[in-house]
Amino acid sequence: MLDPSPRVVLVPGVGLFGLGRSKKDAKVAADLAEAAIATITDAEAVGRFEPLPEADLFDVEYWSLEQAKLGSAKEPPLAGQVAVITGAAEAVLRESFELNFYGHQRVAQAAVKIMRAQGTGGCLLFNVSKQAVNPGPNVGPYGLPKAATLFLVRQYALDYGSEGIRADAVNADRIRSGLLTEEMIASRSKMRGVSEQDYMRGNLLGREVAAEDVAQAFLAQALALKTTADVTTVDGGNIAAALR
Repeated sequence: MLDPSPRVVLVPGVGLFGLGRSKKDAKVAADLAEAAIATITDAEAVGRFEPLPEADLFDVEYWSLEQAKLGSAKEPPLAGQVAVITGAAEAVLRESFELNFYGHQRVAQAAVKIMRAQGTGGCLLFNVSKQAVNPGPNVGPYGLPKAATLFLVRQYALDYGSEGIRADAVNADRIRSGLLTEEMIASRSKMRGVSEQDYMRGNLLGREVAAEDVAQAFLAQALALKTTADVTTVDGGNIAAALR
């Protein structure tokens, strides 16, 4: 028997929602539902709509060639899982703690509550920073809550590991983003008397680290089912920020 779970939810006063193991599957379900609604309402406008008999619907759903095609599809890693991503920004210490510490804590706390209720375990991934262990000048409002978040990662790993809930972190450095803007890169490289390229490659490997590298580290942690309390450095090599 195929999965009998519903693929469309109609919420009065809100709208129609497609469901699926991926954004694409959910969109297909919603598109099909909208097309069906249009067909049924058009038919009712000029006459009467009647669905196919159940036997014919069964033949369509369980057509052997269609099932063979669907069965051969390979799911990507983490398909069907829910990812909740928190953002970053900063002005004063209190605001930074609200975003860079309490933002993580509130989401993690809510996620753990769901994971424990489901009894399926789960994985908490925290975007910390090399600032947590190797702080730089004039970035205290950013580094302080990041250091607290690093401790938070270990506390979650300690408290909920027995229930199959993992907690890991990535410590990245010098990633082009809304925080490390082109203007900031130009300013810092000038202050250090080096080119912007040399500043961005100022690590042991001499390679600039990109957001994609950070994403790959998070994916690796999510797939490492027997790893928790891990802190992965994604900084091209910085001994001062190395943990162990």
